[in-house]
Amino acid sequence: KNHKMKIKHILLLSGGLFLAAVANAQVKPFRLGYTNVDYLISLHPDSKKVDNDLKAYRGQLDKEAEALGKEFREKYESYEKGRNMMSEPVRASKEKELMELQERIQEFQKNAEVDLQKKQVELLQPVLDKIQKAIDAVADENGFTYVLNSDAGYGTTPVLLHGPEKDNVTELVLKKLGITPPPPSTGASKSNPSIQKAAPKK
Repeated sequence: KNHKMKIKHILLLSGGLFLAAVANAQVKPFRLGYTNVDYLISLHPDSKKVDNDLKAYRGQLDKEAEALGKEFREKYESYEKGRNMMSEPVRASKEKELMELQERIQEFQKNAEVDLQKKQVELLQPVLDKIQKAIDAVADENGFTYVLNSDAGYGTTPVLLHGPEKDNVTELVLKKLGITPPPPSTGASKSNPSIQKAAPKK
C-alpha cells in the first residue's frame, strides 16, 4: 500500500512539475516580425561597391567572350576565302577547328553565367552578414521570436503578404546599421516599403 501511495505521489508531483513548465513556456510572449532583405541590401552603403565590382567582373567576362567571338569570325572568314583551294583533309581539319571553337564559345557563355551568379553571392555575403547581425540584435532587443523576409526573391511571391506595421522591423534594422531610411514612396506601405507587391524581376 505504502509503495503504491509513493508511486501515486511521485506521479502527481511529476505531473505538477510538467504543468508548471508548460505554463511558464506559455507565459513567454511569441512575437513575429518582418522586413525586406532586398530593400535593406539596396540601402546598404556597401551595395554600391558590390554593384561596381560585379559590373567590372561582368566587363571582364564580356571582353573574354568578345575575344573568342573575334577569333571565330577571323578563322571563319579565312576558311571561307580559301575553302575552294583547300584539299579535302585540310578543309575537314579547318571545319573541325571551327566547330570546336564554336563549342568552346557556347561552353564559355554557359559557365560565364554561373560564374557571374557565384561572384554576386560572394560579393554580397559580407553585406548579408551585416544585415543578419543587425536583424538578430533588433530581434533580441525588441522581443521578436522570429523575423520573416517579406520578399522571397527574384520573380517569386513574397513570404509575407500582410502584417501589422508595428511588427515591421525594417526601420529598426536600418537604424542598427546606421542607415537613414529614405522618405516613403507612393508604391510602398504606409511607413516604408518592407512589404512590396509581388512583381516579376528581371
